[in-house]
Amino acid sequence: MADKDYFVHETAVVEMGASVGAGTQIWHHGQIRSGAQVGERCVFGKNVYVDTGVVIGHGCKLQNNVNVYQGVTIEDDVFVGPSATFTNDLLPRAFRDDWAITPTKVNRGASVGAHATIVCGITLGSFCMVAAGAIVTRDVEPHQLVVGTPARHAGWICQCGNLLYRSDLRPEDFGCERCKSE
Repeated sequence: MADKDYFVHETAVVEMGASVGAGTQIWHHGQIRSGAQVGERCVFGKNVYVDTGVVIGHGCKLQNNVNVYQGVTIEDDVFVGPSATFTNDLLPRAFRDDWAITPTKVNRGASVGAHATIVCGITLGSFCMVAAGAIVTRDVEPHQLVVGTPARHAGWICQCGNLLYRSDLRPEDFGCERCKSE
């Protein structure tokens, strides 16, 4: 397709029926399935898999080896670190044909660390941060930092990414030293 306005590495596959926005880059061995919707200005690293029916907003960055399965919606400006995985079935069995997709939503500006696992059926709030290696089994609030297995509250994050404070104070109770927001 010489007239496309996005980049696809020669080893990557964008199936017919997938929608990819202008300025998006899909690198080595990536796969975007038919029915997936990808916004503008996204960057997908090596071996990123985006399943059918997945919706990814504008300006997202998915690092190498990320798997995003059917039922996941990712809003604009989301970062997903290397080898993070989103699940989509709460009761997986190889021998069952009646599996059910459980939707997951990642809100604008969220960051997911390397090797994190996002169990289906949850929402990651705007500008939250999931630490590397965390296993997220319940909703994460906007601006919340979660760490561990299972993921638990560890602080609050500014929109700029700065750690605000490690306590139960709400982010609106104090300003950011880095960007001076309130």
